[in-house]
Amino acid sequence: MLSKKIVVVLSVICLACNSETFSPKLIGKFNVEKDLYLAQFDCKTDTDDILSVAAVATMLNDPRFSDVKYHAVAGAYGTQEGLYVPPNNLFEIAFGNNWSDAHTNFQQALSEVTKIVTNTLKDGGDIWIAEAGQSDFSAALVKNIKRTLPSIDTKLRIHIVQHSDWNENQATPDDLAYVKENTDYIKIPDGNVVGNGSPGFNAEEKVNWRNNITDPKLIKVWEKAFEIVNKYNGKDGRYKNPAIAKGGMDFSDVAESCWIFGFNHLKNVDQFFKEFSTSNN
Repeated sequence: MLSKKIVVVLSVICLACNSETFSPKLIGKFNVEKDLYLAQFDCKTDTDDILSVAAVATMLNDPRFSDVKYHAVAGAYGTQEGLYVPPNNLFEIAFGNNWSDAHTNFQQALSEVTKIVTNTLKDGGDIWIAEAGQSDFSAALVKNIKRTLPSIDTKLRIHIVQHSDWNENQATPDDLAYVKENTDYIKIPDGNVVGNGSPGFNAEEKVNWRNNITDPKLIKVWEKAFEIVNKYNGKDGRYKNPAIAKGGMDFSDVAESCWIFGFNHLKNVDQFFKEFSTSNN
């Protein structure tokens, strides 16, 4: 009788060990072993996307993100008027080869991203899209996936996170309706506001980011980002971002990435830089 009890106990222990072994490695909602993070930026006509690129690069540089598979897209804009803010030099520094240029060649960018997404879905991973812009590129991507992988339930496997009413209003209406119908579309509170349920990454006062960012690559990223925003903010009819114009920061679109990766508790810009400080890395 005693031997039977020992066998049962050992069986339970083994089941627990197997369960532990096969549990996914998660950062927030993101499965590091399988999933793909897509950071899509419109870069038209507000310069906040430029600082958002730098902030996303700061997150990805953190050792906790070392195994995160990602790709970025520039020029994922909708119907808004106004000039583009050229971000290519920044994207190259921030993301290396892991980005596509939908502004210069929409179809080529769509083809590149479709291939990466297709491979991820075939391997059992989900897609997490942080829409720092409008849904037009996302809609074209999902349509491609439905054509190439008709057995994939995109409403379960492709997650789109959006924080901005303005972004929704500037999307092509049919494209916005399409992604809401065919993906797991998540609308979170606006990332420009502190205390509304999302991090508030918009500050009119000067932020001394250099106190926390000491990594040479990231210093180069932030310096390039500020070079671009100082050159283009409010210029030639572009939107004049008030926080940036006052010497502050606006990377409000990064609230979406914080939601995906489990950093929704961050309150403001200062807490972001303390969380992802490289001074102790």
